[in-house]
Amino acid sequence: MLRILINHPNVDIAFVHSNSNAGNYIYEVHTDLFGDTDLKFAAEFNTDIDVLFLCVGHGDAKKFLDANEIPDEVKIIDLSQDFRLNQNSKLKSKNFTYGLPELNRETIKTAENIANPGCFATCLQLGLLPLASKGLLDNEVHITATTGSTGAGQSLAATSHFTWRNDNLSVYKVFNHQHLNEIGQSLKQLQSGFDKAIHFVPYRGDFTRGIIASIYTENDLSEDEALALYQNYYEGHPFTHVTNRNIDLKQIVNTNKCFIQVQKHGNKIFIVSIMDNLLKGASGQAVQNMNLMFGLDERAGLRLKATAF
Repeated sequence: MLRILINHPNVDIAFVHSNSNAGNYIYEVHTDLFGDTDLKFAAEFNTDIDVLFLCVGHGDAKKFLDANEIPDEVKIIDLSQDFRLNQNSKLKSKNFTYGLPELNRETIKTAENIANPGCFATCLQLGLLPLASKGLLDNEVHITATTGSTGAGQSLAATSHFTWRNDNLSVYKVFNHQHLNEIGQSLKQLQSGFDKAIHFVPYRGDFTRGIIASIYTENDLSEDEALALYQNYYEGHPFTHVTNRNIDLKQIVNTNKCFIQVQKHGNKIFIVSIMDNLLKGASGQAVQNMNLMFGLDERAGLRLKATAF
């Protein structure tokens, strides 16, 4: 988030609040920013700002807003899961809009506050929204997706150590990943009667960044019809691009892009969706939402080069 905002043409960073790092230079903690900023983490914060990004753990955003009075004129973009579901989208006088631009772009433009989507949720929704938009999710959906180690956050865990993660692959939260709630909510927004099962098997990958998801479901569309549906749905959305050619993670890591591959195999539509979990799956999408909320170029600060080779 800081890397993007420091280089954003329309942003001045007023403060970076941290309880644990107060007084430290930002570059002492995030060493890649050495030479880019002399800002220090601050123990205090002020509300003389336009927008506040909350980059805290799940559950902590709500606690922060309960403990601190943020004026309603300050827009909040929260990266946790605290306000993503409709039943949790209001806190005192604050209403949160689900911040997936490819689903809610016009609502985001006038939103008071944003609940930024989860990384898996973004990747999988972008693979399914065009079908839901035409009421074409008539059968069970099967998904296998692999995420990089940065999807686990910075806290140490047995499954995030290099010695365990490297040259390794494992399944976790099979069929009950928490992001399924967001996905189901969005699909029902477009296809009100959607009630089919989504069978989701997440994997921990032995790489650092990126998500690759393969999705299939039975459908009567031909490949040309499916490809046209996806291309038409994402026309005008600058970060989501559709093809029937093979795609790979190196094309999108370090960008705010999502690439989607659409093919037909027998009676099944096969979709591959790939994106960077830290950018389009988190901080990049949060900045994209900020751009929309303030009437800026949607791509401002996000014209990032992929790391391919």
